[in-house]
Amino acid sequence: MFLSKLMPLQKALKIISTNIKQTPLEKTSLENAYKRVIGEDIISQLDSPPFDRSAMDGYALKAQDTFGYSSNNPAHLTVIDRIGAGNISSAIIQHGKAVKIATGAPIPQGADAVVMEEYTQEQGDNLDVEASLTPGENISLKGEDMEKGDVIINKGRYLQPQDLAMIASGGYKKVKVHQKPRIGVIITGSELVMPSPDISGAEVVNSNHYTINAMVESCMATPTLNHLEDHVGKVKNEFERILEGHDAIITTGGTAISKGDVVVKVAEELGEVLIHGVAIRPGKPFAFAIVHDKPVFMLSGYPVAAMVQFDVLVRENLLKLQNLHKPPVLTRKTATRKIPSTLGRTDYIRAKSDGANVTPLNIKGSTMIRSMVSSNCYIVIEENLEGIDAGEKCDVILYDSLLV
Repeated sequence: MFLSKLMPLQKALKIISTNIKQTPLEKTSLENAYKRVIGEDIISQLDSPPFDRSAMDGYALKAQDTFGYSSNNPAHLTVIDRIGAGNISSAIIQHGKAVKIATGAPIPQGADAVVMEEYTQEQGDNLDVEASLTPGENISLKGEDMEKGDVIINKGRYLQPQDLAMIASGGYKKVKVHQKPRIGVIITGSELVMPSPDISGAEVVNSNHYTINAMVESCMATPTLNHLEDHVGKVKNEFERILEGHDAIITTGGTAISKGDVVVKVAEELGEVLIHGVAIRPGKPFAFAIVHDKPVFMLSGYPVAAMVQFDVLVRENLLKLQNLHKPPVLTRKTATRKIPSTLGRTDYIRAKSDGANVTPLNIKGSTMIRSMVSSNCYIVIEENLEGIDAGEKCDVILYDSLLV
């Protein structure tokens, strides 16, 4: 098909984005909330710390009692109590007095500083302080980290270990997160067989089974895989069955831009095909439909084309289902050699990035899986460019940057 009949990439991306609906919320324990997207603002139910506490092991005292003192001229104080973390001293600190204190223990009444144990000498209840302190030194104040009523985590955040610590400190054991999207994956192709050393005739190994499964999981979604022969009736039945319990469908194969393609034909019968053919290389035979109010992403059967289509047109939208917005990150690098392109088409060139430079691979076509293994990035040549000259800056998407 001529480029003029293919949909521009940006238009296709906009159509898909406007048809993505977020998954519902569910409550989960903090133990299971890592790498999930929070569905609500988290408002602290507690002050943290809940009281003024010691930031280290040492002695709580009045800072004024140490002014002007040093290792050569230590201050002399009397220890009137000793407490560990989890204990509270009933002593009231007067001038010349101190309480031995452990990290995390509440500051006794009357104290306004803690001297590190390393700067002291203790003999019985007699304490020599070999440092001059300032008020507040080595004390973590009540509410210093968060105060009750503070918004401590914002809705839509992708939860990391430090976020879980913050939420727990705010008094929560459970949170509302977006459900992981359930993605039905249909690999079509009568010629496809599972891996075996005994491949014969026109059989082809079904590598897409493993590739698409892993790519879906890399988007924090849960795939369910199916393999079907190129049969309209069977594909139609599978569409209807999967859509009952899944949030989206991804297919591979049967999308070539011609009449009678199995997957596109089924999508047209059951719903509305909004995209069929996008001006990108590799991967122009991409299709997108809405069936039973759910998105259907139809990818090429060629493994490399399917991977590129997933990265460019699917990945970001599986994240949007979970209210996670992560567009591809473009970096600028210097091309080590000339890269031709064609106006009106966005090219994704498999390449190897090395520091500030990037080198395109000498591999063409949508079937060379080795090119994806040997590369670590895409060089992106926009549709309004006729190529990149050697030594010229170009846009690059590192594969690692696509992951969450």
